[in-house]
Amino acid sequence: MKIAVVGSGYVGLVSGSCFADFGHDVVCIDKDPAKIEALQGGRMPIYEPGLAELVHKNAAAGRLRFTTDLAAGVDGAAAVFIAVGTPARRGDGHADLSYVYGAAAEIAGHLTGDTVVVTKSTVPVGTGDEVERIIGEAGTAHTVAVVSNPEFLREGAAIGDFKRPDRIVIGAESEAARDVMREIYRPLFLNRSPIMFTGRRTAELIKYAANAFLATKITFINEMADLCEEVGADVQDVSRGIGLDNRIGAKFLHAGPGYGGSCFPKDTLALLKTAEDFGSPVRIVEAVVQVNDARKRAMGRKVIEAMAKAGIADPRGRKVALLGLTFKPNTDDMRDSPSLAIATALQDAGIEVVGYDPEGMEVAQAMMPGVAMASDTYAAAQGADAIVLVTEWDAFRALDLARLKALVATPLLVDLRNVYDPDEVRAAGFHYHSIGRP
Repeated sequence: MKIAVVGSGYVGLVSGSCFADFGHDVVCIDKDPAKIEALQGGRMPIYEPGLAELVHKNAAAGRLRFTTDLAAGVDGAAAVFIAVGTPARRGDGHADLSYVYGAAAEIAGHLTGDTVVVTKSTVPVGTGDEVERIIGEAGTAHTVAVVSNPEFLREGAAIGDFKRPDRIVIGAESEAARDVMREIYRPLFLNRSPIMFTGRRTAELIKYAANAFLATKITFINEMADLCEEVGADVQDVSRGIGLDNRIGAKFLHAGPGYGGSCFPKDTLALLKTAEDFGSPVRIVEAVVQVNDARKRAMGRKVIEAMAKAGIADPRGRKVALLGLTFKPNTDDMRDSPSLAIATALQDAGIEVVGYDPEGMEVAQAMMPGVAMASDTYAAAQGADAIVLVTEWDAFRALDLARLKALVATPLLVDLRNVYDPDEVRAAGFHYHSIGRP
């Protein structure tokens, strides 16, 4: 089956590559000539484990192509996926749907046969209705069904998530559209991946509801961590104690500096705006957004307080090393990363900040003015008065504590991911502070 994917960013590139690996004929389309030229040359615009190999394999087999020519890309396609960005709109927090609607209008003008247009982008409830209206008003002579097929891809594990999904959600209003989607995902039936057919609006809401719920779990355990610090309890034991309850589950119950990334911040905000528009406010999600925003900035104050406890009364002019800048490991995504707010809070206190990340340095450099970028972990630690573990990359899980102690000006480790055993770090001669542990 020929599939066109409009948008060659994170979702579009991963989806297109995996569809090609299923055996479909896939064309990925993007307006950015530099991005398409790079992809044609085998260079990835994002870091995602295994993606480069998957692209190279399917491009070499002739199943995956890249172009800026939308007309040629959608010509003869049985399905056209819209996978463009939906960032938070500046000023009001609504999802910016201009790219989705623009893609729909362009697609409508170039269809050469009956087609299913699939919204893969994360969009508010009712977006599919508007896409359908835009295509209808274009006056195409062909039958076009508009479908919602939200993605549930974790950055750093996207290929595995696509090929071995928890579920496939398809919001379609016609049996013919459902048949096309069944054929597209037929290779996954061998893995007995659950495929769930719903109405289009239901599918759109499932995506937002899922992300909001996960963001709520993260925020809940972060508040429990704060309470643990006050009462002398251990949040890791609390997490395990409640996570063993099958009704709750252990995932997303790891205390830390707050959530970030390309999905949770903008999707929770967009859900709030949608709920307001329909006169059905979601108060829990409102609280989640507020608490998470405050928490990221509070982590900077936590570092300064730890410095005071280590004997640094005045932090001005001191140096802090941030290990891990991306919002999570195995990605170069810096969007809404806790490191941004932490660095700003430290700089506001007159502290010199240096950072190191295994993959996110180039992106971070543009987003963190005044933060020096180090060549590796130990270069970042040289002369530091505090080392702050922000993102739990594997490279930071077995640091040479003796070597670090010889490099730093003050032996202080602030572990915002609870990677290390407190007794081990203190035995190495460090002051040690973590999240939600006595």
